Amino acid sequence: MIGKEIIESEPIPGAKVKKVLEDFSDDNELNYEQNITLNHLARFKKYSCEDSEEIVEKLQDEFGLRPRVAVHIVDLVPKDLADMRLIFAKEPMKADTEDMEKILEFLEQYDVEE
Repeated sequence: MIGKEIIESEPIPGAKVKKVLEDFSDDNELNYEQNITLNHLARFKKYSCEDSEEIVEKLQDEFGLRPRVAVHIVDLVPKDLADMRLIFAKEPMKADTEDMEKILEFLEQYDVEE
């Protein structure tokens, strides 16, 4: 791709990506990759766009998580400690069981969309 350069990169929740693609598809035709992404995002449980942004912000502020980890938690909707351990498996900062349980309790406050 000649002449294209990544200027900025930040992780965003899948719910926000889905909303952006749906809004874009109202006025434009989606290409193959965009259609595949939209279909993939429609298959899984997720938080609403507003809730996911709020959760990511609180996970960063209250629990000190990196943005990438907070977005993974929101996108994967963990249900138990095993799921949480998988999310933290490759992180340099290891979370202890107490912190993971607190995060799970925090996530229970929000409704998951089917």
